Amino acid sequence: MRNIWAFAWGSLVGVLGGLIGLGGAEFRLPILVSIFKYNTLQAIIINLIVSLVTVIFSFIFRSSVVGFEYVVAHLATILNILSGSLIGSYVGVGYATRIDERQLNRIVVIFLVFISIVLLGHNVLFSVENWQLPGLVKVSIGFVAGIAIGIFSSMLGVAGGELIIPTIVLVFAIDIKLAGSLSLAISIPTIMMGLFKYRSQQKFKEIKLEREFLVSMAFGSILGALIGSNLLKYVSSSLLYIILGTILLLSALKLSHHKPAT
Repeated sequence: MRNIWAFAWGSLVGVLGGLIGLGGAEFRLPILVSIFKYNTLQAIIINLIVSLVTVIFSFIFRSSVVGFEYVVAHLATILNILSGSLIGSYVGVGYATRIDERQLNRIVVIFLVFISIVLLGHNVLFSVENWQLPGLVKVSIGFVAGIAIGIFSSMLGVAGGELIIPTIVLVFAIDIKLAGSLSLAISIPTIMMGLFKYRSQQKFKEIKLEREFLVSMAFGSILGALIGSNLLKYVSSSLLYIILGTILLLSALKLSHHKPAT
């Protein structure tokens, strides 16, 4: 029954992620902690694994809208941010495994609130004129932003698209739809680096015992992402961001009342 619920929740999160072009990890994290009762570090590792599967398939699904040739044409931007995000992802695991669950929980809540504000204020954010910056400055900002994105990705078990997309749009003046695909291309190796670092942790070994749960949630997420991408044309983007931003705020509120295991 637990695996059925994992599939169901995975599907729901996948739909939400597919609708806004993200991996859905931000929605999945509070579900793993609050509903399935994983401790925060376990939830982060599971989130990374399911996020990797979801992001890969999302990248494939989006190819019908944004062709791979457009992604390859912006390989320099991908490598710029990716060079920083891989370093950040490697470092972030160290932070996540050294602090206690209560502190980690607090960081997760702050992150969820931040992302909800980004979603609720997306109209203002993306209406801002693209910054006209010299090439070297763009590269520097992209690298530093990549480090921050990588740290948050590995610490919180997320793909980091909510941070990558605004960076690409504002700094590199790239269309938001293309930015979403570039974000996925950056997220895949970033998540893999985080998982590579976690593999030696005891919590990662414990997660190996949750194979059926992981498979169920991953398949649900893939199905949900496919459904969500097809539903997107029927939903107002502005209304969608408001709804999802509100959901994240409620998720943060719920997670803030979660009591870590002692």
